[in-house]
Amino acid sequence: MQTFSSPFSAKSDSAFDDLAASLGDPRPHPTEDALIQLGRALMTELLDVIADTALEDYQTILGEGLIGAFHSIATRIERDADRARDTMRSLDRDFDGSEAADTELQEATARARSGDVATQATELIRDAAAQTWTVATGEVWTAWRGSRRGTHLTAAQLEAKQAIRAIRKQRDGEADPNGPIVAFRGAPTADTQGDAGRIFDALNWALEQWPDMALATTGAKGSEKLAIKWAGQKGVKLILARADFDTHGKAAPFRANDELIALEPACCLTLVHSVDRARSEDQRPFGPAASFGQKAIESGLRHVPIRAKAA
Repeated sequence: MQTFSSPFSAKSDSAFDDLAASLGDPRPHPTEDALIQLGRALMTELLDVIADTALEDYQTILGEGLIGAFHSIATRIERDADRARDTMRSLDRDFDGSEAADTELQEATARARSGDVATQATELIRDAAAQTWTVATGEVWTAWRGSRRGTHLTAAQLEAKQAIRAIRKQRDGEADPNGPIVAFRGAPTADTQGDAGRIFDALNWALEQWPDMALATTGAKGSEKLAIKWAGQKGVKLILARADFDTHGKAAPFRANDELIALEPACCLTLVHSVDRARSEDQRPFGPAASFGQKAIESGLRHVPIRAKAA
């Protein structure tokens, strides 16, 4: 009789699988490969179902919503694990050596460890779906609330304000960029294949100069989405200084520039318009990118403009 091995009971062959096995739960955990396949399948199925239908007009909302749902789930589970760790610290501090206290401490420890594994599992699904989304559409998903821890598929993501606080207080921790920052501002219309090539050339050069760099940008469409895609491919930590139009209105892109400057980047890269001659001849320089370059110079920061290759 032919037998089939379940992906949920495959031999451990990854750091996630090892961590899940260490819990000692008699129930098997899904393997890392199975979770990645699930994320890919969910996104592929969504795109296949809505393709060539009226819902295709809402493809971006649906796709980003699916990824965002798993991001929210991971955040909720992580909060539960953090609460269990708070309980652990409290019980450990007040430990009286009794059997009841020891049992309660063990239960809190198990909840925290189990939550950590569940968080990682959800992040694996999220990142696999996000990667499938990028491959299928060319769009790059970023978390619009809170920070995002990376797996082997993507870079980690931090909020600029969080990173600024870490720099100013000089403290260690997940919010700390832990290395030099390279900031990039580019025109939304600079999204051609030629633009992508020049942006990737510039970022590859920066990575050679600062191998432990983090990339800071506002996450705007066009050239900055291309830069985010590069960070995901290279496993470079991402710091987002989002433009808050609800609060700052038309000044929002320039306020975001201020946050980027406050990160004290080792280098500031700008692409003020597309390198595609057919586009650049009819374009004005993108104001926020040009302003960012000028502000970098005024602040004594290194500024490197990205231009078309010499003919």
